[in-house]
Amino acid sequence: MSSVLFLFLAHLGIGIAATLLIVASTAGTQFFRFNAGLAAVLLLVALAFRPTPVSVNLLESAGFTALIVATGSLLVYWASFGRGLANLRPWLLWTTVVVGGLALVFQGMGLSSGQVPSFAALTVVSFLSSAALLGGACTAMILGHWYLVLPSMNVSLLQSMVKFHIGSTVVRTVVVVAVVAVALSSWQAPSGAGYGQYAVSLDGVFLWQRLLFGLASPAVLSYLVWQTAKIQSTQSATGILYVDFFTVVVGEVLAKYLLLSTQVPV
Repeated sequence: MSSVLFLFLAHLGIGIAATLLIVASTAGTQFFRFNAGLAAVLLLVALAFRPTPVSVNLLESAGFTALIVATGSLLVYWASFGRGLANLRPWLLWTTVVVGGLALVFQGMGLSSGQVPSFAALTVVSFLSSAALLGGACTAMILGHWYLVLPSMNVSLLQSMVKFHIGSTVVRTVVVVAVVAVALSSWQAPSGAGYGQYAVSLDGVFLWQRLLFGLASPAVLSYLVWQTAKIQSTQSATGILYVDFFTVVVGEVLAKYLLLSTQVPV
């Protein structure tokens, strides 16, 4: 369970930090400080949940080191608000995102070491798309809520974030479809069963829950959010985004569990 929480919290924290790069500064200083603090706390908790490695894996060690650097940079970014360091903040945020992205790459390569090259590459892409989906859903939800703090904020900010969320959902779906396609042709359980047999077995119920909650539900809900944002109904959009974020969280937690239990990065 600690491994699932470690991966999930790390991906969510890095994803939130990355989405701050695409939110306009008109959202206000407090919005960026709140989200940076939230992401930093998530990364700190992720580091605390890091499982003790059973063997020395240089790639996983490099990923853990990169995650520490990204967390430190984000903490400095958060602490810089109110201290007249506006010119330094973009560099700190970019450092967090770039080094955090490297941490995800190293994590994916480390967990998939020894597998076929196609699975190794798909694991890395899966981690990056997971961070984008989680970060986009969370930041969109918080941004929608922020209209209660700044009612005069232009609705285009929420519309832009919802566009990103829809795009990240599409990318995540494409990645999962590619993973399942590769698994159907090459994956085999210890019992000798193929992935198709696994999918229709009792154990496969987690896969179907992952697809329903993590991909199908966000696809429908993000479209509804987009339609409500178009008519500038920010409160309705925010309400839907709360449900949307919940389904994304459930889907991505199940995705981490399935990866660790089956080695398939859905």
